[in-house]
Amino acid sequence: MSLEPPEAWPDAAGAPLSCREKLKVLAENHRELAQVMRDAFEDAVLMGVDEAAMRRILGAMVEALPSPKRRS
Repeated sequence: MSLEPPEAWPDAAGAPLSCREKLKVLAENHRELAQVMRDAFEDAVLMGVDEAAMRRILGAMVEALPSPKRRS
């Protein structure tokens, strides 16, 4: 895994998105999220949280995100 954005952002069918505005927003969101995650991870580890545990905690947060497509 990498903190760099993916080369392509796939749609539900696996085809890469091509809309420039969407790609711009996705790149900006990726940059911001990578920085926030990096800061949170570093803070936790420097305060004594086990690295592997923090990675699991961050991964669990991603897994728990609700899909905006399933909202009622």
